[in-house]
Amino acid sequence: MKCKILHESKGRLRVHMFCGKMSLDNADVLEYYLRSVNGVTDAAVYDRTCDAVIVFTDRKAVLKALAAFAFEKARKMELVPDHTSRKLNREFEDKLVMTVVARFISKTFIPAPIRAFIAVIKSWKYIKHGLKALLSGKLSVAVLDATAVTVSLLRRDFKTAASVMFMLNIGEILEDWTHKKSVADLAGAMSLNVESVWVKTGDTETLISINDVHEGDQVVIRTGNMIPLDGRVVCGEATVNQASITGESLPVRKSEGSYVYAGTVVEEGECVICVDKATGGGRYDRIVKMIEESEKLKSSSEDKASRLADRLVPYTLGGTILTYLLTRNVTKMLAVLMVDFSCALKLSMPIAVLSAMRECSNYKISVKGGKFLEAVSEADTVVFDKYLEEHCVVTEDEDVIYETEEIFYYENSCIFRLTRQLLRP
Repeated sequence: MKCKILHESKGRLRVHMFCGKMSLDNADVLEYYLRSVNGVTDAAVYDRTCDAVIVFTDRKAVLKALAAFAFEKARKMELVPDHTSRKLNREFEDKLVMTVVARFISKTFIPAPIRAFIAVIKSWKYIKHGLKALLSGKLSVAVLDATAVTVSLLRRDFKTAASVMFMLNIGEILEDWTHKKSVADLAGAMSLNVESVWVKTGDTETLISINDVHEGDQVVIRTGNMIPLDGRVVCGEATVNQASITGESLPVRKSEGSYVYAGTVVEEGECVICVDKATGGGRYDRIVKMIEESEKLKSSSEDKASRLADRLVPYTLGGTILTYLLTRNVTKMLAVLMVDFSCALKLSMPIAVLSAMRECSNYKISVKGGKFLEAVSEADTVVFDKYLEEHCVVTEDEDVIYETEEIFYYENSCIFRLTRQLLRP
C-alpha cells in the first residue's frame, strides 16, 4: 500500500496511509499486522487521520511490510482477536466529547430561562435516584447527589445545579467506560481467537467461519490445533492437552467416543469431532461469560469498600449541615457535598480486581471472581489432585522465602503445606 513517512526518529516512524477513510476494523487489521512484523516492537494506528506510529528495530523490514500491505490480504491472516477495545473507546470518546460540546453550546448560545428549564428537567434523574434510596432506607451516594442538585434548585441557582449535574454525568461516563473496558480486555485475554475451522462433508473438507458451524457438524482437528468447540470424537485418535480446562498437566488420549472441550489443544494425532455445542454454548465460552459477570462474585474487600462508601454518607451530610450552621454559606455547604470520595471507593475496588484477574489470564490462570482471589491469598495449604514427581520448588525474593514443608502422597493426590519464613525479623 502507498504510504508517506511524516516523521522519523531513531527507532520510530510515523507514516500516513493513502487509503481514503479508514474504518475501525481496518485500523485494527493494520495495527495487528504491523505488530506481527519481525523487527516491530510496538505499533499504534489512528483511524481518524489514517496515520500509524511504528516503533522498530529493523527499518528495512518495516518498509517492506508497509509496501506489501493490503487490507484483504492482512484480514485473511486472522491476526485481529475477537475482542478489541477500539470500538468501545470510540463509543465513549464520542459520548464524552458530545457531553462537553453540548455543555459549551448551552452556556454560550442558549438563553438563561431555557437553560434553567433544561436544568430542572435533567435534575429529575438524580432526585428520583435519591428518593428511591431514601424510600428503601439507605443513605447512599445517590442521596448526596440528589441533595446537592435539590439545594441548588431551591436557591434558584440553576447555573450551579447544571454544573453539578454536568460533573456527575462526566463521572458516570468515565466510570462506565473504565468498567466496560476492563471487562472487555479480560474477555479478550480469555477468548480462543479462532476464526475458521475445517468442516468435513463426506470426503471433502471445507474451511468455513466458526460462526457458521452448527450442532452435528464434523470438524477436523490436526496436530497443534486448538479445539474450538465442544464435541465428541467420531473417528481418529489424538493426545489432547486439557490444562486450560481441567488443570491436568499430562496430555490425555482421546479416541472414538471420547468427549473433548473447546480451548484444549491437540498435541499429537488427528481426529474428527461431532460438534455438541455451537459457538457460545461450550464450556470455555461459559467460563468467559462467567468472568464477564465476575462482579457478581465480589470479594469481601469489595463488599467492605462498598459498605464503607455508604457508611460515609451520613458523616458527609453531617459535615454539610455543620458547615452551613457555622458559615451560613450555601456555596461552602455544597462544596462539602461535592468533595465526597465514596464514589471513588466503589469504583476503584472492582477495577482493581478485574485488573488482577486480567493479569492472571496472562499467565494462563482462569479466575472466576474476586472472592476466589482473596481466598487464595489467605490459603496456607494447596491441594492438587495430580501426582507430582518434583519434591519442591523454592522461590526467593527480597523479603519472603516460600518452601514446601511437608509432602504427603495419598493415592494420586499431593498435599503441599506452604509456610512463609521472613528473611528479616
